[in-house]
Amino acid sequence: MCGIVGYVGQQEAAPILLDGLRRLEYRGYDSAGIAVCGDGQLRVKKSRGRLQVLSDLTHDGADLPGHLGIGHTRWATHGEPNDINAHPHVSQSGRIAVVHNGIIENYAELKEQLLHKGYGFRSETDTEVVAQLLDYYYADCGDIFEAMIRMLHAVDGAYALGIICADYPDRLLCARKDAPLLLGFGEGENMIASDVTAIIRHTRDIAYLDDGELAILSAKGIRVYDSQMRPIEKEHRHVDWDVAAAEKGGYEHFMLKEIHEQPRAIREATAARIQGGQVVLRDLNMTDQQIRDINKIFIVACGSSYHVGMVGKYNLERMLRRSVEVCLASEFRYSDPIVGKGDLVIVISQSGETLDTMAALREAKRRGAHILSIVNVVGSSIARESHTVLYTWAGPEIAVATTKAYSTQMAVLNLLGLYFSQVMGTLDHEVYSAMVRGIEKLPEQMERILEQAEHIHDIAKRCAGREDVFFIGRNLDYALSLEGSLKLKEISYIHSEAYASGELKHGTISLIEDGTLVIALGTYTPLFDKAMSNVVEVQARGAQVLALTTESHAGEMGKRVPMLMTIPDTEEMLLPQLGVVPLQLLSYYIALERGCDIDKPRNLAKSVTVE
Repeated sequence: MCGIVGYVGQQEAAPILLDGLRRLEYRGYDSAGIAVCGDGQLRVKKSRGRLQVLSDLTHDGADLPGHLGIGHTRWATHGEPNDINAHPHVSQSGRIAVVHNGIIENYAELKEQLLHKGYGFRSETDTEVVAQLLDYYYADCGDIFEAMIRMLHAVDGAYALGIICADYPDRLLCARKDAPLLLGFGEGENMIASDVTAIIRHTRDIAYLDDGELAILSAKGIRVYDSQMRPIEKEHRHVDWDVAAAEKGGYEHFMLKEIHEQPRAIREATAARIQGGQVVLRDLNMTDQQIRDINKIFIVACGSSYHVGMVGKYNLERMLRRSVEVCLASEFRYSDPIVGKGDLVIVISQSGETLDTMAALREAKRRGAHILSIVNVVGSSIARESHTVLYTWAGPEIAVATTKAYSTQMAVLNLLGLYFSQVMGTLDHEVYSAMVRGIEKLPEQMERILEQAEHIHDIAKRCAGREDVFFIGRNLDYALSLEGSLKLKEISYIHSEAYASGELKHGTISLIEDGTLVIALGTYTPLFDKAMSNVVEVQARGAQVLALTTESHAGEMGKRVPMLMTIPDTEEMLLPQLGVVPLQLLSYYIALERGCDIDKPRNLAKSVTVE
């Protein structure tokens, strides 16, 4: 998934598509392609790598004449980044081309059905199933719109789709469910795009498709239909912001945009992996016996991914009753680790290229451990060298300070623990079922937290002038405090440290003085009373306390502290999934108040490929 643009009108489509894709480059991608309909046939060009490669291949679009076309920049989810897996995907007949953002959850089942009907597949993607399914229905009914309706009824999952057919050289079809897609209304031309950036040069008159809606575009106009195939009128909006702002979807920074994308990212990471109340990991390349034979689990990572591992240690040990050791990747390879056959090493990396983590992976692999990686980038080095890979499907993350990558890594690690617990028989069924239900509710609960952004901004204004901050928490709250502290120091440059609350009396409390800001985490219900005791303890030394707790404990905590943030109640093991969101917002708004370069903090890079 990544960027979509489509055009129908009186101009040559290919140069317009390339220009639109160029304006979507900021989103990150690994391949690109365009399909143009002209002279009764489809012409398709796609390539791995930067968009300039595609532009050179097509001589800036001159090699693909026609007034109808679709284009795509791809961030690999199903299948490695290469020319074949790049979009658009073309049907077996060569008459239909498709671009797609999202995930078709039942693609494996549909693919199997189509294989039995004689269809062949060239790519590893879920999207090609859409193209072949459209071809199958079109051959049966002879109407591309009817074929699209049948196809949409057959597929499950999230999608933003752009479709063209050589037999309809003046029609562009599109549909949307759980993935953004907008319509652009022009004079004698109309467009679709996943982001207004792609089309703002041609029109500022747009409308956003809602879930379940589909549209037919021609040069003369756009017809939109709801999920019941009833024609509807869409409200037009005029875009009055500049292109730079449009790239961020109206958000001031990519980091804020990506914080707000977390509910969708969690849905992408989990929806296809939960079926009928059960965790189903079809992409897990491990047998039940291998899982049962796991002796010890190591989690190896750096930075925020290491903090995911800290949360994972508490949860996996509780779910699996196996010993879990969390290791900094930069230390693991030099520690002569006691790891080998029968051990599972879970390697976590957003980019899949982190050099320290790669070195640790190779060391563990050399010693005979089974390597399971959790990464975001399909075909990355860590993914290729692992025995088993689980992708987070978070999509590209532009801001250097990670937000949605952290959240999706944690979600996938929780799913892994639940799946293993089924095989091992180590978790009570009621707890298992409650966890699954809790995961399904996470996106909606995250959206409720995001509604508190203005309140958190007000708190940030009161905290922005501090130069030293301490985070404290116990158990899962301690693990979460590590990430909260890192976020704050990364983007605001405030000195921040995180401590297990019980360690205060062993030295740290000597640093607490009148006016010191302490951010106290008290979301973990079994230890809430102790969290309250630690709040009283630091207040007695003059600390000013900002607390994070659950809605059910807000009243009690609110009696003691002047500043309070809350999260909805959920299963204990899922509390960090929600708790990280207000901490991310707090760090963002503090950095904003301090005038920092939030998306590109000093001295940091998105992917650390040096040791």
